[in-house]
Amino acid sequence: MVEPALGKLANLPKWRVWLLATRPATLTAVAAPLAVAAVVAWRAHAFHFWAFVAALAGAFFIQIGTNFANDVFDFEKGADTAARTGPLRVTQAGLVTPLQVKRAMWLAFAVAVACGVYLVQLRGWPLVALGLASIASGILYTGGPAPLGYLGLGDVFVFGFFGVAAVVGAVFVQVGVIVPESWLWSVPVGASCTAILVVNNLRDADTDRLAGKRTLAVRIGKRFARGEYVTLMAFALLMAPMVAIAQQRIALLLPMVAAPAVFRTAQVILKSQDAGELNRALATTAKLHLALAGLLAVGLALDN
Repeated sequence: MVEPALGKLANLPKWRVWLLATRPATLTAVAAPLAVAAVVAWRAHAFHFWAFVAALAGAFFIQIGTNFANDVFDFEKGADTAARTGPLRVTQAGLVTPLQVKRAMWLAFAVAVACGVYLVQLRGWPLVALGLASIASGILYTGGPAPLGYLGLGDVFVFGFFGVAAVVGAVFVQVGVIVPESWLWSVPVGASCTAILVVNNLRDADTDRLAGKRTLAVRIGKRFARGEYVTLMAFALLMAPMVAIAQQRIALLLPMVAAPAVFRTAQVILKSQDAGELNRALATTAKLHLALAGLLAVGLALDN
């Protein structure tokens, strides 16, 4: 039974509650890879506007459906409790019933499927496998008898789907073939997106341990999580500049603009034990994920 929401939360209009449930700050995880994919497709002289729009919309709704699934399944499994220090979860707060969130989850995935129908007509049946795998992973990340996030596989899931699959797949739906360059640029995008999850898991490690959620921060320890964050952000920041130096492609140095912000945030992750500071670092990392992808996209466009 969900406890009634208290204070100002109980007076929130329904549209605001559902907006909070979508977790708007996490949607950069979709915008970032699609921005890079659009430029890679353009560099291949094959940018397809409507394919890009359909891929973007489908990816957004898969992300929203995944967020709904995470909200309700983490609550049902006991990972989201009053002791949790992260952003609001609508099911745990009692603002929406678990059944309502599950219905919203299926609705979001249905919209994603509708977007996918157009892409399948455009590029063929291989996209069915990618779409179904994305939706299944979104549900199984926190749902089902063996949730990926509870087994310590969340980092692999995020890197694979929000890095490799998102960039390579979005380029494919526009160009019609796999573009080798898309594999390369999926790595920094996936790395910075995975770093967002690492901060989240670092912050929640103590409550996750009590709930049996065995993230890498729980399995291996917080020290490992801090090192993992630094490693991922180093890849996200330095991969394009390393290519720039090796191949004398000066425009690809552009992501270095974000270096001071990456360094400051990494210092917080390495030193802070405070949940409030880690929450702010989480929000900053999400912004850095989008900024680094945007700088990479601009650099690639200028490098053409």
